[in-house]
Amino acid sequence: LVQSLTNDLPSPPGALYSRKFTIDGEQISLQVQDTPFVSLEDDTDSICCQEQINRSIYWADGFVLVYSITDYESFRVLRPLHQHLRRIHPHANIPLLLMANKGDLLRARQVSSKEGLQLASELGGTYCEVSARENCEGVHEAFQQLCQELSRSCGSCNGEKRRGLHLVRPKSPNMQDLKRRLKQALTSKGKSATTL
Repeated sequence: LVQSLTNDLPSPPGALYSRKFTIDGEQISLQVQDTPFVSLEDDTDSICCQEQINRSIYWADGFVLVYSITDYESFRVLRPLHQHLRRIHPHANIPLLLMANKGDLLRARQVSSKEGLQLASELGGTYCEVSARENCEGVHEAFQQLCQELSRSCGSCNGEKRRGLHLVRPKSPNMQDLKRRLKQALTSKGKSATTL
């Protein structure tokens, strides 16, 4: 879940990472919230998620849906999760990035690139396949592409969708560590990146 900081809205609780990008000569501050795991309920197409997820969905200006190419169940949850997102934002045109992680584990692949591309097209988002472990630059480029989309969409946003929302994010005791780890993951080549 991604929020550009062009608006002054409080963000919901959770693991929160901040980053700045320069897009078309303009600096954009970005907050990325790593939300709790979402799963399917008892072999159905309904998702099981905490209330925190709903607050995060309302707060976000863009979404990164991450799955592992080595875990078909992580892929299977994306369509119901997207339907859940659309129930909360039924008319919004919010940027969406479908990110296939663990691109370095091709021998253990359970989800093909074709399936990922097809789902991204169906959901109206962009697709990328990355290896956060071996090439964090791919993750950085994917987020930069999402930032460009956010910049375009927030430029025309008037903030009406968030009127009346008052969520307070408590200070995280390890916020500095989280910021340091994200910066390291997005800027250092060749080092192991934190799984996003």
